[in-house]
Amino acid sequence: MKSSLALFGVLLALVGLIAAGGALFTVTQTEQALVLRFGEPVAGRGLITEPGLHFKIPFIENVIFLDNRILDVESPNLEVLASDNQRLEVDSFIRYRIVDPLRFYQSVGGIAGANNQLASVLNSAVRRVLSEANQQQIVRDERAGLMVKIRQQANLEARKFGVDVVDARIRRVDLPQQISEKVYGRMQTERAREAAEYRAQGAEQAQKITAKADRDVIVLKAEAQRRADQLKGEGDAERNRIFAEAFGRDADFFSFYRSMQAYEAAFKTGDTRFLVSPRSDFFKFFGTPSAGKPGEEPAPPAPQKK
Repeated sequence: MKSSLALFGVLLALVGLIAAGGALFTVTQTEQALVLRFGEPVAGRGLITEPGLHFKIPFIENVIFLDNRILDVESPNLEVLASDNQRLEVDSFIRYRIVDPLRFYQSVGGIAGANNQLASVLNSAVRRVLSEANQQQIVRDERAGLMVKIRQQANLEARKFGVDVVDARIRRVDLPQQISEKVYGRMQTERAREAAEYRAQGAEQAQKITAKADRDVIVLKAEAQRRADQLKGEGDAERNRIFAEAFGRDADFFSFYRSMQAYEAAFKTGDTRFLVSPRSDFFKFFGTPSAGKPGEEPAPPAPQKK
Protein backbone atom coordinates (compact mmCIF):
# COMPACT_ATOMS: atom_id res chain seq x y z
CA MET A 1 0.00 0.00 0.00
CA LYS A 2 2.80 2.36 0.92
CA SER A 3 4.67 1.60 -2.29
CA SER A 4 1.56 2.40 -4.37
CA LEU A 5 1.17 5.75 -2.65
CA ALA A 6 4.83 6.57 -3.28
CA LEU A 7 4.53 5.74 -6.97
CA PHE A 8 1.44 7.89 -7.27
CA GLY A 9 3.29 10.76 -5.60
CA VAL A 10 6.18 10.47 -8.06
CA LEU A 11 3.82 10.46 -11.04
CA LEU A 12 2.00 13.44 -9.63
CA ALA A 13 5.29 15.32 -9.21
CA LEU A 14 6.29 14.51 -12.79
CA VAL A 15 2.99 15.79 -14.12
CA GLY A 16 3.45 18.92 -12.05
CA LEU A 17 6.93 19.50 -13.47
CA ILE A 18 5.73 19.00 -17.05
CA ALA A 19 2.84 21.38 -16.48
CA ALA A 20 5.15 23.98 -14.95
CA GLY A 21 7.58 23.66 -17.87
CA GLY A 22 4.77 24.09 -20.38
CA ALA A 23 3.52 27.18 -18.59
CA LEU A 24 6.75 29.16 -18.94
CA PHE A 25 8.37 30.61 -22.06
CA THR A 26 11.04 33.21 -22.80
CA VAL A 27 10.85 36.21 -25.13
CA THR A 28 14.24 37.49 -26.35
CA GLN A 29 15.27 41.04 -27.27
CA THR A 30 14.65 40.45 -30.99
CA GLU A 31 11.23 38.84 -30.59
CA GLN A 32 7.64 39.58 -29.78
CA ALA A 33 5.12 36.91 -28.91
CA LEU A 34 1.43 36.20 -29.52
CA VAL A 35 -0.36 34.20 -26.83
CA LEU A 36 -3.33 32.50 -28.46
CA ARG A 37 -6.14 30.51 -26.95
CA PHE A 38 -7.92 28.39 -29.53
CA GLY A 39 -6.52 30.63 -32.27
CA GLU A 40 -7.58 33.91 -30.69
CA PRO A 41 -5.38 36.28 -28.68
CA VAL A 42 -5.76 36.07 -24.93
CA ALA A 43 -7.35 39.20 -23.51
CA GLY A 44 -4.88 41.38 -21.61
CA ARG A 45 -1.74 39.39 -22.49
CA GLY A 46 -2.25 38.36 -26.11
CA LEU A 47 0.75 40.39 -27.33
CA ILE A 48 4.05 40.37 -25.43
CA THR A 49 6.71 42.80 -26.54
CA GLU A 50 8.83 42.92 -23.40
CA PRO A 51 11.73 40.44 -23.29
CA GLY A 52 11.91 38.07 -20.34
CA LEU A 53 10.19 35.06 -18.76
CA HIS A 54 6.42 34.80 -19.24
CA PHE A 55 3.72 32.21 -18.62
CA LYS A 56 0.74 30.67 -20.33
CA ILE A 57 -1.84 28.05 -19.52
CA PRO A 58 -0.49 24.67 -20.61
CA PHE A 59 -2.42 22.63 -23.19
CA ILE A 60 -4.86 25.47 -23.78
CA GLU A 61 -2.75 28.39 -24.90
CA ASN A 62 0.06 28.42 -27.44
CA VAL A 63 2.71 31.05 -28.20
CA ILE A 64 3.71 32.40 -31.62
CA PHE A 65 7.09 34.12 -31.74
CA LEU A 66 7.63 36.87 -34.33
CA ASP A 67 10.71 38.92 -35.18
CA ASN A 68 10.55 42.57 -34.11
CA ARG A 69 13.58 43.68 -36.17
CA ILE A 70 13.60 45.34 -39.58
CA LEU A 71 13.43 42.62 -42.25
CA ASP A 72 14.07 42.81 -45.97
CA VAL A 73 12.74 41.31 -49.18
CA GLU A 74 14.66 41.34 -52.45
CA SER A 75 13.46 41.22 -56.04
CA PRO A 76 16.48 40.51 -58.28
CA ASN A 77 16.53 40.67 -62.08
CA LEU A 78 13.07 42.06 -62.64
CA GLU A 79 12.55 43.14 -66.26
CA VAL A 80 10.46 46.29 -66.66
CA LEU A 81 9.41 48.42 -69.61
CA ALA A 82 10.07 52.14 -69.25
CA SER A 83 7.86 54.85 -70.71
CA ASP A 84 10.23 55.23 -73.70
CA ASN A 85 9.77 51.50 -74.52
CA GLN A 86 13.25 50.73 -73.20
CA ARG A 87 13.54 47.35 -71.50
CA LEU A 88 15.50 47.38 -68.26
CA GLU A 89 16.62 44.81 -65.73
CA VAL A 90 16.11 46.09 -62.18
CA ASP A 91 17.29 44.75 -58.82
CA SER A 92 15.31 46.18 -55.91
CA PHE A 93 14.49 45.46 -52.30
CA ILE A 94 12.31 46.74 -49.47
CA ARG A 95 12.73 46.78 -45.70
CA TYR A 96 9.75 46.26 -43.46
CA ARG A 97 8.76 45.87 -39.82
CA ILE A 98 5.89 43.89 -38.29
CA VAL A 99 3.56 46.46 -36.70
CA ASP A 100 0.42 44.33 -36.24
CA PRO A 101 1.51 40.85 -35.13
CA LEU A 102 -1.98 39.36 -34.97
CA ARG A 103 -2.91 40.51 -38.48
CA PHE A 104 0.51 39.42 -39.70
CA TYR A 105 0.02 35.94 -38.23
CA GLN A 106 -3.54 35.59 -39.47
CA SER A 107 -2.79 36.87 -43.02
CA VAL A 108 0.59 35.37 -43.92
CA GLY A 109 1.35 32.95 -41.05
CA GLY A 110 5.06 33.76 -40.70
CA ILE A 111 8.16 35.36 -42.18
CA ALA A 112 8.37 33.03 -45.20
CA GLY A 113 4.76 33.67 -46.17
CA ALA A 114 5.21 37.40 -45.68
CA ASN A 115 8.29 37.46 -47.89
CA ASN A 116 6.42 35.72 -50.70
CA GLN A 117 3.56 38.17 -50.50
CA LEU A 118 5.78 41.22 -50.19
CA ALA A 119 7.96 40.12 -53.15
CA SER A 120 4.84 40.23 -55.34
CA VAL A 121 3.89 43.61 -53.86
CA LEU A 122 7.38 44.94 -54.57
CA ASN A 123 7.39 43.68 -58.17
CA SER A 124 4.03 45.29 -58.86
CA ALA A 125 5.10 48.61 -57.33
CA VAL A 126 8.37 48.66 -59.28
CA ARG A 127 6.64 47.92 -62.60
CA ARG A 128 3.95 50.58 -62.05
CA VAL A 129 6.32 53.33 -60.96
CA LEU A 130 9.09 52.71 -63.51
CA SER A 131 6.63 52.36 -66.39
CA GLU A 132 5.81 56.04 -65.89
CA ALA A 133 9.45 57.18 -66.25
CA ASN A 134 11.94 57.01 -69.10
CA GLN A 135 15.38 55.46 -69.00
CA GLN A 136 17.24 58.67 -68.20
CA GLN A 137 14.90 59.48 -65.31
CA ILE A 138 15.27 55.95 -63.90
CA VAL A 139 19.04 55.78 -64.21
CA ARG A 140 20.02 59.33 -63.34
CA ASP A 141 17.56 62.18 -62.98
CA GLU A 142 14.69 60.98 -60.75
CA ARG A 143 15.96 57.78 -59.19
CA ALA A 144 15.55 58.95 -55.59
CA GLY A 145 12.01 60.19 -56.19
CA LEU A 146 11.04 56.96 -57.91
CA MET A 147 12.24 54.93 -54.93
CA VAL A 148 10.06 57.01 -52.64
CA LYS A 149 7.05 56.30 -54.85
CA ILE A 150 7.84 52.57 -54.82
CA ARG A 151 7.98 52.59 -51.02
CA GLN A 152 4.68 54.45 -50.74
CA GLN A 153 2.83 52.15 -53.12
CA ALA A 154 4.32 49.00 -51.58
CA ASN A 155 3.41 50.26 -48.11
CA LEU A 156 -0.24 50.77 -49.07
CA GLU A 157 -0.55 47.12 -50.07
CA ALA A 158 1.66 45.76 -47.31
CA ARG A 159 -0.40 47.21 -44.48
CA LYS A 160 -3.05 44.54 -44.99
CA PHE A 161 -0.39 42.03 -43.90
CA GLY A 162 0.29 43.95 -40.67
CA VAL A 163 3.69 45.29 -41.77
CA ASP A 164 5.09 48.75 -42.43
CA VAL A 165 7.51 49.26 -45.36
CA VAL A 166 10.21 51.56 -44.00
CA ASP A 167 12.42 51.74 -47.08
CA ALA A 168 12.58 50.77 -50.76
CA ARG A 169 15.70 50.84 -52.92
CA ILE A 170 16.69 50.23 -56.53
CA ARG A 171 20.04 48.48 -56.22
CA ARG A 172 20.88 48.14 -59.92
CA VAL A 173 19.43 49.13 -63.30
CA ASP A 174 20.89 47.54 -66.44
CA LEU A 175 19.93 46.94 -69.99
CA PRO A 176 19.08 43.31 -70.90
CA GLN A 177 22.11 41.25 -71.86
CA GLN A 178 21.50 41.24 -75.64
CA ILE A 179 20.95 44.99 -75.72
CA SER A 180 23.95 45.52 -73.43
CA GLU A 181 26.17 43.54 -75.80
CA LYS A 182 25.00 45.62 -78.78
CA VAL A 183 25.51 48.86 -76.89
CA TYR A 184 28.91 47.69 -75.68
CA GLY A 185 29.95 46.78 -79.22
CA ARG A 186 28.80 50.14 -80.56
CA MET A 187 30.64 51.97 -77.78
CA GLN A 188 33.77 49.90 -78.39
CA THR A 189 33.74 50.76 -82.09
CA GLU A 190 33.20 54.43 -81.34
CA ARG A 191 36.02 54.50 -78.78
CA ALA A 192 38.37 52.71 -81.20
CA ARG A 193 37.62 55.33 -83.86
CA GLU A 194 38.24 58.15 -81.40
CA ALA A 195 41.49 56.50 -80.26
CA ALA A 196 42.72 56.22 -83.86
CA GLU A 197 41.85 59.87 -84.45
CA TYR A 198 43.71 60.95 -81.33
CA ARG A 199 46.74 58.86 -82.30
CA ALA A 200 46.82 60.48 -85.77
CA GLN A 201 46.58 63.94 -84.22
CA GLY A 202 49.33 63.05 -81.77
CA ALA A 203 51.61 61.80 -84.56
CA GLU A 204 51.02 65.01 -86.51
CA GLN A 205 51.83 67.14 -83.49
CA ALA A 206 54.95 65.05 -82.83
CA GLN A 207 56.19 65.64 -86.37
CA LYS A 208 55.59 69.38 -86.07
CA ILE A 209 57.40 69.56 -82.75
CA THR A 210 60.33 67.46 -84.00
CA ALA A 211 60.71 69.59 -87.15
CA LYS A 212 60.61 72.81 -85.14
CA ALA A 213 63.18 71.42 -82.66
CA ASP A 214 65.50 70.39 -85.51
CA ARG A 215 65.18 73.82 -87.11
CA ASP A 216 65.85 75.55 -83.80
CA VAL A 217 68.96 73.40 -83.26
CA ILE A 218 70.35 74.35 -86.67
CA VAL A 219 69.64 78.04 -86.09
CA LEU A 220 71.20 77.96 -82.60
CA LYS A 221 74.30 76.14 -83.84
CA ALA A 222 74.74 78.60 -86.73
CA GLU A 223 74.31 81.55 -84.40
CA ALA A 224 76.77 80.02 -81.91
CA GLN A 225 79.30 79.38 -84.67
CA ARG A 226 78.93 82.93 -85.96
CA ARG A 227 79.43 84.31 -82.50
CA ALA A 228 82.45 82.05 -81.91
CA ASP A 229 84.04 83.15 -85.20
CA GLN A 230 83.40 86.76 -84.30
CA LEU A 231 84.99 86.38 -80.88
CA LYS A 232 87.93 84.47 -82.35
CA GLY A 233 88.50 87.21 -84.91
CA GLU A 234 88.33 89.85 -82.21
CA GLY A 235 90.77 87.82 -80.10
CA ASP A 236 93.18 87.40 -82.97
CA ALA A 237 93.02 91.11 -83.73
CA GLU A 238 93.70 91.91 -80.09
CA ARG A 239 96.57 89.46 -80.01
CA ASN A 240 98.11 91.00 -83.16
CA ARG A 241 97.70 94.45 -81.70
CA ILE A 242 99.47 93.39 -78.50
CA PHE A 243 102.23 91.74 -80.50
CA ALA A 244 102.63 94.81 -82.66
CA GLU A 245 102.75 97.04 -79.61
CA ALA A 246 105.31 94.79 -77.93
CA PHE A 247 107.42 94.73 -81.11
CA GLY A 248 107.32 98.50 -81.26
CA ARG A 249 108.56 98.88 -77.66
CA ASP A 250 111.39 96.27 -77.70
CA ALA A 251 112.12 94.47 -80.95
CA ASP A 252 114.90 92.29 -79.47
CA PHE A 253 112.76 91.03 -76.60
CA PHE A 254 109.91 90.40 -78.99
CA SER A 255 112.21 88.38 -81.27
CA PHE A 256 113.53 86.43 -78.27
CA TYR A 257 109.99 85.73 -77.01
CA ARG A 258 108.74 84.52 -80.37
CA SER A 259 111.82 82.31 -80.82
CA MET A 260 111.17 80.68 -77.42
CA GLN A 261 107.60 79.95 -78.50
CA ALA A 262 108.92 78.48 -81.77
CA TYR A 263 111.39 76.26 -79.87
CA GLU A 264 108.65 75.02 -77.56
CA ALA A 265 106.40 74.12 -80.47
CA ALA A 266 109.24 72.58 -82.57
CA PHE A 267 110.79 70.41 -79.85
CA LYS A 268 107.53 69.23 -78.43
CA THR A 269 107.50 65.69 -79.88
CA GLY A 270 110.18 63.07 -79.12
CA ASP A 271 111.13 62.18 -82.73
CA THR A 272 111.86 65.69 -84.09
CA ARG A 273 114.73 65.86 -86.63
CA PHE A 274 116.32 69.09 -88.01
CA LEU A 275 118.24 69.09 -91.27
CA VAL A 276 119.22 72.74 -91.18
CA SER A 277 122.48 74.43 -90.57
CA PRO A 278 123.25 75.23 -86.93
CA ARG A 279 124.23 78.69 -88.21
CA SER A 280 120.74 79.33 -89.49
CA ASP A 281 118.73 82.17 -88.10
CA PHE A 282 116.37 79.69 -86.34
CA PHE A 283 119.11 78.74 -83.85
CA LYS A 284 120.50 82.17 -83.31
CA PHE A 285 119.60 82.18 -79.60
CA PHE A 286 121.33 78.81 -78.99
CA GLY A 287 124.75 80.37 -79.57
CA THR A 288 124.38 83.75 -77.88
CA PRO A 289 121.06 83.84 -75.99
CA SER A 290 121.54 87.42 -74.87
CA ALA A 291 122.23 88.89 -78.35
CA GLY A 292 121.38 86.30 -80.94
CA LYS A 293 121.92 88.54 -83.97
CA PRO A 294 122.26 86.90 -87.39
CA GLY A 295 125.82 86.38 -88.63
CA GLU A 296 127.40 85.97 -85.18
CA GLU A 297 129.26 82.85 -84.20
CA PRO A 298 126.74 80.42 -82.72
CA ALA A 299 127.39 78.12 -79.86
CA PRO A 300 127.94 74.43 -80.59
CA PRO A 301 124.60 72.90 -81.55
CA ALA A 302 122.77 70.72 -79.13
CA PRO A 303 122.76 66.98 -79.75
CA GLN A 304 120.19 65.82 -82.21
CA LYS A 305 116.99 64.77 -80.60
CA LYS A 306 115.49 61.49 -81.68
